[in-house]
Amino acid sequence: MLVVHVALPVPLPRTFDYLLPDSMSVKAGCRVRVPFGKQERIGIVVSVSDKSELPLDELKNVVEVLDSESVFTATVWRMLLWAADYYHHPIGDVLFHALPILLRQGKPASHAPLWYWFATERGQAIDIHSLKRSPKQQQALAALRQGKIWRHQVAELEFTDATLQTLRTKGLCELESETPPMADWRSDYTVAGERLRLNTEQATAVGAIHSASDRFSAWLLAGVTGSGKTEVYLSVLENVLAQGKQALVMVPEIGLTPQTIARFRQRFTAPVEVLHSGLNDSERLSAWLKAKNGEAAIVIGTRSSLFTPFKHLGVIVIDEEHDSSYKQQEGWRYHARDLAVYRAHSEQIPIILGSATPALETLHNVRQHKYHQLKLTKRAGNARPANQHVLDLKGQPLQAGLSPALMSRMRQHLQANNQVILFLNRRGFAPALLCHDCGWIAECPRCDSYYTLHQTQRQLRCHHCDSQRPVPRQCPSCGSTHLVPVGLGTEQLEQALAPLFPDVPVSRIDRDTTSRKGALEKYLEEVHRGGARILIGTQMLAKGHHFPDVTLVALLDVDGALFSADFRSAERFAQLYTQVSGRAGRAGKQGEVILQTHHPEHPLLQTLLHQGYDAFAQQALAERQNMQLPPWTSHVLIRAEDHNNQLAPLFLQQLRNLIQASPLADDKLWVLGPVPALAPKRGGRWRWQILLQHPSRIRLQHIVSGTLALINTLPESRKVKWVLDVDPIEG
Repeated sequence: MLVVHVALPVPLPRTFDYLLPDSMSVKAGCRVRVPFGKQERIGIVVSVSDKSELPLDELKNVVEVLDSESVFTATVWRMLLWAADYYHHPIGDVLFHALPILLRQGKPASHAPLWYWFATERGQAIDIHSLKRSPKQQQALAALRQGKIWRHQVAELEFTDATLQTLRTKGLCELESETPPMADWRSDYTVAGERLRLNTEQATAVGAIHSASDRFSAWLLAGVTGSGKTEVYLSVLENVLAQGKQALVMVPEIGLTPQTIARFRQRFTAPVEVLHSGLNDSERLSAWLKAKNGEAAIVIGTRSSLFTPFKHLGVIVIDEEHDSSYKQQEGWRYHARDLAVYRAHSEQIPIILGSATPALETLHNVRQHKYHQLKLTKRAGNARPANQHVLDLKGQPLQAGLSPALMSRMRQHLQANNQVILFLNRRGFAPALLCHDCGWIAECPRCDSYYTLHQTQRQLRCHHCDSQRPVPRQCPSCGSTHLVPVGLGTEQLEQALAPLFPDVPVSRIDRDTTSRKGALEKYLEEVHRGGARILIGTQMLAKGHHFPDVTLVALLDVDGALFSADFRSAERFAQLYTQVSGRAGRAGKQGEVILQTHHPEHPLLQTLLHQGYDAFAQQALAERQNMQLPPWTSHVLIRAEDHNNQLAPLFLQQLRNLIQASPLADDKLWVLGPVPALAPKRGGRWRWQILLQHPSRIRLQHIVSGTLALINTLPESRKVKWVLDVDPIEG
């Protein structure tokens, strides 16, 4: 009998063996139902052989084979097996992560049949007036006589299923299903929307990418904000779709995409599918199937859309490739940008990484001649670069974080009927609540951090573990009722602006105000109507949006980013500053950017303001080379958590000893730790970590693989929760 090696969604780095009954046949990548413990689970066949490490009479049988063909395409399958190995993550977790939820649950990997109502012969023949006492039934039957009614149209036609069921009991109508036919967009493909005239740089970029369209090539499209990168993507896609191929466009957060999706749909008469966390399970499966069958021409999606199977993929585009949300921070910690490059290589197609502020790793790859750089240095249309100013806050009287000079500039811009963005990367009312009499501060008992005050809901919320509690009426330490908010959040800023600018509408765009479906689109619509308006926002506002009437952008509080323990914080701040300032003056109006700080002389600010992001990036890469930090070296972070703050450091010390005793460890391997993590306590657990660094990525991979094979020999390994992060971007 054949033995199938099955991956199950369990946190164990192994497969499980089952016997395949003679009546069944199966291939790698198919789903099977198997007994596991006292229950049955869905698993994915990784391979089929005729041997097992266990005696065959101890193996259980496969209960059911769910697919005749692999649910993965050959290139996605190859990428997932490689990624499980590279990120040292259990294969079952990796494979299941890449599937829509309904497929993980065992639902068929095919389009669900569509149900429709139709009038029976009796229904066609009966005198319609015999139903005049039941006007709803009479209307429904009259409609059915005109032709079939799809079940999803019943509500639109203002009928109910109950009415149709009553007609069915009378034998006047019936319900049937049919499998929807495959729609081929290629025969009707045209470019509907108007093309903008490409400038020389844009046309050169499109031509270069098109010339290498039949093989793997990685392109960094580095364009200043507002230089028309999207227009380059659209022109490249036009060529790809004309060849009958499909395109994957990845965006950092779906909040960006209302405008992007609209532009793609206006431009092409081909189906555009969107994959994001706001979809329900059946919508997600439907989009996945359309891409796999070739029915979708373009898929736009966030990080996990990378695993979508395509019938004939022709190009991958990664917009804002520097964005940290491409790195998964829970469970399987993959980086979607890096895996996308692997996939493009595997599919032998071009990949475009677009950004105004490329990641230092990407610029390093350009230097190593792994990627080709295409530059867009001119802002689209007649937009001019914004004027930039630094305001020194030392000794200034602040009102809700605003200096007098900033308020006077805001008034000037608003009086000219323009819009102002105030950028503050802290949502909530205030980052802390303090007792004025005894100094008590509201702290999350499960994390080593303060609660954020959300005034509107009268709640204290921890932005790390999401725990919530009502705002206390009095101090739990001394009983005083004199509790005061400390620091500034977007909610407080919104309240403070009302009396300062009484006639100007204010829109606050952060995760709290846009959590409901359609809320972000509503805010953006209001902004696009024009006229004087103040926009307050967090990082959500910094990316990708086009606000034609915004002429002033102010960053209210940047000092935290200038003095951080994380070596990446300077790069993140430079990217954020450049992205935010790019929102000013995009439609021919002169823009202005104001940055408030207590440290105007900071060298990072000086480089950014006077020489721009490119100069900063070259300086930062040189510093990283001197300090032997990524991208000049590779990192692997191993973090352990416990409830008593003793087992985690002990386990990591044992692990460090194991690593240093490895025959593969050499004098170039550097191990830091065990040390407390940057956020030492989160969700009730104490967090410790060790960091491994080596100039050779391959050597570091071998050291980690060898160590993981022995990790279960450590006595503490089963007593702590530990995770491994390859190429970490957070300390």
